[in-house]
Amino acid sequence: MATKIFINLPVKDLERSKAFFSALGYSFNPQFTDDKAACMVISEHIYVMMLVESYFKSFAKKEVGDAHLAAQVLLALDATSREEVQQTITKATELGGSIYSQPQDHGWMYQHSFADLDGHQWEIVYMDATKMPNCD
Repeated sequence: MATKIFINLPVKDLERSKAFFSALGYSFNPQFTDDKAACMVISEHIYVMMLVESYFKSFAKKEVGDAHLAAQVLLALDATSREEVQQTITKATELGGSIYSQPQDHGWMYQHSFADLDGHQWEIVYMDATKMPNCD
């Protein structure tokens, strides 16, 4: 059974993407980072491999879609509070990201979304399980 996840995303400008996510507070594992790829550490078990498009294509064996034009994947990350959700979105937009969906407040769950510099869509979500509706 898998214990870690490595999400692979194509990027146009690796250094620009690294700067964007570094400014959002993420670090990179230098052991898996070079001029073609960067390993962003989300948590102890979650990593995002940012691959220069030509390098990504060597793995995918297909054309690389433009995430600005078509959805490829929705990446959802948890936050520790509603405030953290808003802080992340604010910082992402200040760094050149864009909002692609307005915030959604479901009472027990609050989420807001941004697209990174390459158009990949990120959902930042805070959930309070104590307020979650009963599914009975």
